Amino acid sequence: MRVVVTGAAGFVGNGLARHLVADPDSLGRPLSKLILADLAKGPEEPVGGAFAEWRCGDIASPVWLDAVFDKPVDCLFHLASIPGSRAERPPDLGWAVNLEGPLALARRLARQGRETGIVPRVVFASTIAVYGPLGPDPVTEDQPPRPVISYGAHKLITEILLADLSRRGEIDARSVRLPGIVARPVSESGHGTAFMSQLFHKAKAGEPYVCPVSRDAAAWWMSLETCVANLVHAARLDTHGLSTTRTWQLPALHARVGDIVAALDRQLGDQTGARVRFAPDEETERLFCRFPPLESPVALEAGFVRDRDANSLVENTLAGMQR
Repeated sequence: MRVVVTGAAGFVGNGLARHLVADPDSLGRPLSKLILADLAKGPEEPVGGAFAEWRCGDIASPVWLDAVFDKPVDCLFHLASIPGSRAERPPDLGWAVNLEGPLALARRLARQGRETGIVPRVVFASTIAVYGPLGPDPVTEDQPPRPVISYGAHKLITEILLADLSRRGEIDARSVRLPGIVARPVSESGHGTAFMSQLFHKAKAGEPYVCPVSRDAAAWWMSLETCVANLVHAARLDTHGLSTTRTWQLPALHARVGDIVAALDRQLGDQTGARVRFAPDEETERLFCRFPPLESPVALEAGFVRDRDANSLVENTLAGMQR
């Protein structure tokens, strides 16, 4: 099985790559080649995968596409992106990476499906930013998307295109909307939800932290371990007869920031919670931390999972940070 992971040097991409190297049969068929694609190699290369190789370059470049798709691909995980706030400035960068790049990949894979008959599976990492600001009522899987930042708009456009190409039988896509994945490296500061990961880094280091949202601010959280499990499940999912949108809102944990701080205090002790001070920024909280409860029975029935509670999320995240 020939698999490509774009954004393989990033937080989620590296976690997925390490999983696939450790368990090359987890997609249902043995891996013969794992192509790790990004602008440059990541700082932590997956160890032990003789079938894994890096192919670095710009995803919108025809030359790079020729190199990556020199042979038919069975499965593509498209994780590469310019995150929320960075995609707003400068806008041309977000446009190129978050829209033109995925469109070029989709067209190339559709051509493969038409010309070879090998219809590739595509797992697309979308985002909860497609929804825009949310009200107090619980969010269901019928929530209409109303993105208010370019990052969310570009992701929504890509979801629609992938669903249409799937309707045509040229690819077999499934898009999953990711919540705040923790704990991203400090270097990945472009995410509007970066504060969610900073909580973990500062707590683990025993350092004080000024949190830019209030104690009662609520978000949707997911550990990297759970995120990778959901991406792998998406690749294995039989989409026959399922939603024509080919899009699933992952069943994230809904928790207040104060709940996560309390769980960190229970896990780490040493006055961890007392070192967190809250100084809310209105814009950050409005966009990323006024999320109501999430109801996702369709995704749960399809086999997607969430971290059980705040303690479970913290345990999974801290364990992942030790690796």
